Amino acid sequence: MLEGTCHCGQAGWTLVGDPGSVTACNCTLCRRYGALWAYDYEGGRIAVHGVTKSYRRIGKQDPALEMVFCPDCACVLYWRGLRLEPDGRRRMAVNLRLADLAGVADLKIDHFDGLDSFDDLPSQGRCVRDLWA
Repeated sequence: MLEGTCHCGQAGWTLVGDPGSVTACNCTLCRRYGALWAYDYEGGRIAVHGVTKSYRRIGKQDPALEMVFCPDCACVLYWRGLRLEPDGRRRMAVNLRLADLAGVADLKIDHFDGLDSFDDLPSQGRCVRDLWA
């Protein structure tokens, strides 16, 4: 199980099981937040706790997700899909930058072009440890 908490400790998440590879996205939000995402579904392997606030992209008629953060220290905790998947589940992703390095150091980083093409980008062979060393 992985755990992540905001800087002030008032909010956080847990992820049960293998998170798989981590995604670094270059969209206008993720690039600014510097987040590394691990995915699952609401009511699935991810549990969240604490008081939070959310942000939906300004200027978008029908935003696909909301970013959820701590209202006290402003750490981005996770994102939550605003549309249900075809199977009725709601996708979400936790920000692994809020976890202890020991638990995530060896996870491979995948890159996603959320800015232009919405395609997975070629692997650079890096893991989380490479970013935090």
